[in-house]
Amino acid sequence: MTQSSGRATMNDGAAIAWTLEGPEDGPVLLLSNSLGTSRAMWQPQLPAFAARYRVLRYDTRGHGQSAVTLGDYSLDRLGRDVVNLLDALGLDQVDFCGLSLGGMTGQWLGVFAPERVRRLVLANTSAFMGPPTGWQDRMNRVRCEGMAAIADAVIARWFTPAFAGTPATAKVLETLLNTDPAGYAGCCAAIRDMDLRRIIPLIDRPTLVISGLQDPATPPEHAALIHQAIEGSTLVSLDASHLSNIEQPEAFAEAVLAFLA
Repeated sequence: MTQSSGRATMNDGAAIAWTLEGPEDGPVLLLSNSLGTSRAMWQPQLPAFAARYRVLRYDTRGHGQSAVTLGDYSLDRLGRDVVNLLDALGLDQVDFCGLSLGGMTGQWLGVFAPERVRRLVLANTSAFMGPPTGWQDRMNRVRCEGMAAIADAVIARWFTPAFAGTPATAKVLETLLNTDPAGYAGCCAAIRDMDLRRIIPLIDRPTLVISGLQDPATPPEHAALIHQAIEGSTLVSLDASHLSNIEQPEAFAEAVLAFLA
């Protein structure tokens, strides 16, 4: 297994950090992280995924080692970052797996750049997360008070009480606290302004929707809406909260690999 990493320049000049690992002749599986995390969130799945696929992970704009551009971001910008990244790496088409904000990016790709994806995995995500005022309040708070002001509430929504306090959650909390407030708020704006409900029936890629049965952030009914909207999609429910790939790492990997196979 080989590994390479770097930073790709987007069409607005921003740099997006990426890592590519796995068999060089394997099909490419692109992983997209959630709000407030980084590409490190996929570490629990990496051994299983990289055994079969050339795994491409990247840090969403405003997160990890990617550029923090100023102002509000749009979902269109985050989706075009993926297209620009694929162009920079010379990749025509990939399988895509995104969780939460990553799943929103995946829905955008399925509608606006379907030729770049073979199959979609949309995990713990939503086509609409209102009300906009709630996101604006969160943006204002992190911009004024920093990430610590929301960290405890976010972690409580990301994991079930039984899983909270484990070493895995401590790593996630550390990443959240180290996220740039400007980048976090910029991505919050993309969610604030997003409403994909009317257009996701246009998605014609084979799609797996993963739901967390105890997810208060994107509840099971959000997954059901996406599943019903995308013809022929498959729905899998895991006994987890929002970051289901961290809380149920083996079950998550098994569901994704079974679908992709």
